[in-house]
Amino acid sequence: MKERFFTSKQAAEIIGCTLRQLQYWREQEVIVPLIDATGTGRSVYYSQLDLLTLAVMEYCLSMGLSFDICRQTLKKLKEQELEFSNFSEAKRFMLSRSKSDRSLELVEFDLELAIASLREGQPTIPLWLDVIHQQLVEKLKKWDNRP
Repeated sequence: MKERFFTSKQAAEIIGCTLRQLQYWREQEVIVPLIDATGTGRSVYYSQLDLLTLAVMEYCLSMGLSFDICRQTLKKLKEQELEFSNFSEAKRFMLSRSKSDRSLELVEFDLELAIASLREGQPTIPLWLDVIHQQLVEKLKKWDNRP
């Protein structure tokens, strides 16, 4: 994708969240967009990479996860130095209950592990970055073609 930037209003419309959510996520440093303080005010701009991060956050929240778990998940993804810009190699992950401390842990997607967890009645939440990216690409196409 060619590098583009979006205002807060545009980002909220594309991702499907509110302006207040974006503001809160900025305040909590979940996402730190480019802020241009020139002129009389300040403008906030989100890159396409920022939009992908927002889409992952919105997806995790839509799965019923708490804000803190969503923020921790994004932090873990960033710690693993995922190459968000190389979407052809985007990995698939899942959030699965840790047997040691019962918290949700981020692990690479493993169908057999997911099935075993579900059979044990443990939550397993897929986090497929390639699918989230493709959905974002489709939203951007629709957004670009709107009247």
